[in-house]
Amino acid sequence: MLRLFVYGTLKRGFWNHDRFCRGVLAVEDALVCGRLFETSSGIPVLQVPEEDILAVGTTNPLADVATQAHITARMSDPEPIPDRLPKKGTGAPWGDVYGELLTFDDPEIRLPAIDRLEGFHPGGPCLYRRVLTSTQAHGSVLSAWLYVADTTGHRGFKPLPSGNWRS
Repeated sequence: MLRLFVYGTLKRGFWNHDRFCRGVLAVEDALVCGRLFETSSGIPVLQVPEEDILAVGTTNPLADVATQAHITARMSDPEPIPDRLPKKGTGAPWGDVYGELLTFDDPEIRLPAIDRLEGFHPGGPCLYRRVLTSTQAHGSVLSAWLYVADTTGHRGFKPLPSGNWRS
């Protein structure tokens, strides 16, 4: 199963949800640790602490889902493994970013389509990077893929301290 944390136009009620998320198996309210911004064109962008990134997306959707399953299994292992717990980033203030956790059963179709939408091209210039990080939903911590942008040097990005884009 593919889990994807969305915080912008892929959420229910926004223009890309019906186009790219039709056939979703489950939608749950969720949150991640990060910072949310809005571009001058009104599109949200997210930063997460680098130390919270568990993996970086590739061009192989099935390998990425296998990585997600492996990391989620390690996170739920009752034995104390130091790297299985979500961390809070250091440095500038990080907070809760609210979105939705989407679950799909068709990653080989779904991920390439959403990667194209988000401008994610591993090995090439990217608008966003797809990364795996800890996500909280209904009291559980799971790993989920999400798209993050490099916001350094972008003065036109407006911080959204509420952690919620167009709630």
